[in-house]
Amino acid sequence: MKSKVWFITGASKGFGFEIARAALAAGDQVVATVRKEAGQLASRLGGGDRVLVVTLDVTDEKAVKAGVQAAIDRFQRIDVLVNNAGYGLLGATEETSAEEVRKQYDTNVFGLLNVTRAVVPHLRRQASGHIINISSVFGYLNNVPGFGIYGSTKYAVEGLSEGFAVELKPFGVRVTAVAPGLFSTDFVSTDSYQGSAVVLDAYKETVGAVRAFAGQLHGNQPGDPAKLAAVVIQLAASENPPLHLPVGRDSVKSFREKIAQSVADVDQWEAVSTSTDHQKATVA
Repeated sequence: MKSKVWFITGASKGFGFEIARAALAAGDQVVATVRKEAGQLASRLGGGDRVLVVTLDVTDEKAVKAGVQAAIDRFQRIDVLVNNAGYGLLGATEETSAEEVRKQYDTNVFGLLNVTRAVVPHLRRQASGHIINISSVFGYLNNVPGFGIYGSTKYAVEGLSEGFAVELKPFGVRVTAVAPGLFSTDFVSTDSYQGSAVVLDAYKETVGAVRAFAGQLHGNQPGDPAKLAAVVIQLAASENPPLHLPVGRDSVKSFREKIAQSVADVDQWEAVSTSTDHQKATVA
């Protein structure tokens, strides 16, 4: 089987690092992006000349284009794009400022778009490729107080994945949105998520409880990031990959709950929802 070239954003830790390591173990080539300390990541990954570490911030479109070109110059192609770069924002929607929300979207949504737009022309020319967007369980069921803004960015990732899938299918490019549940990454460590600067006493019992729980949860999540990486390797090898893939028991459960909830709402309101067509004139 021909080896693949992976382009993985946010590869310094967590899912990005584990996916990069798993791809190398599978005999593939990896372009790993980081915002700083590229040499340190290259040393941790190993892989010799099968690894290219690129320093870039996904919010910097010029840097992204340069990084993608560096990947093409080195390996002549990109087979799998993993849009993993992102971070969490914890705060009630009322507590979060416009600047905090904008920064969250700049990375989680517009950064993903910057990278994907830079890579897609190469995938189209190849008439092949797979875009894997790392979403979240909160992109299905946004029911945890304090993660409303973060969850909304992942809803956007799910929607963008659907749009790209339709547009790129004629070119032989596949798209999957991978939605992990709770995994033992650094996501809930203070180094990986940001809290709103404003904290309102009104949300003490809801968002406040989540803030306290997040600290206790760090390191105790049920999911194994290395096993998620193995799923992503299997996904990239699939001839018929899914568009949406929840990963983790909690994510699968949330996906089914959201579908059931949506169906129940539509069923309950169907008579009202379908009463809005123009009345057709009767013919005598």
